[in-house]
Amino acid sequence: MILSLLLGIFLGGISVLFILQNVSIVTITFLYWQFEGSMALVLLLALVVGSIITLLFLLPSLIRDMFYLSALKKANKTLADDLVQTRRTLSDVSSGPHGSGAGVVETI
Repeated sequence: MILSLLLGIFLGGISVLFILQNVSIVTITFLYWQFEGSMALVLLLALVVGSIITLLFLLPSLIRDMFYLSALKKANKTLADDLVQTRRTLSDVSSGPHGSGAGVVETI
């Protein structure tokens, strides 16, 4: 996690340095639109749009993982409750009327 954060900061810094060194005026044409502006602005806009598109592609898997983690937490809580109940039952059986622990455990 920290390595990816540091890598992102490094790449972001390199991108900003690249953008600041390219400040000439360029004309961008897309279909019927024509935009004239600083190459730094165009590159910065391309970087931001690329980041947004990447986040939009990652969003479904993040949501799926969030639901999967929630289901795992619920299953873990259920299993933990079952374990507590089983230990309580075993404790009751072992401290039964004879005290020998040789009782019969009824399974459910």
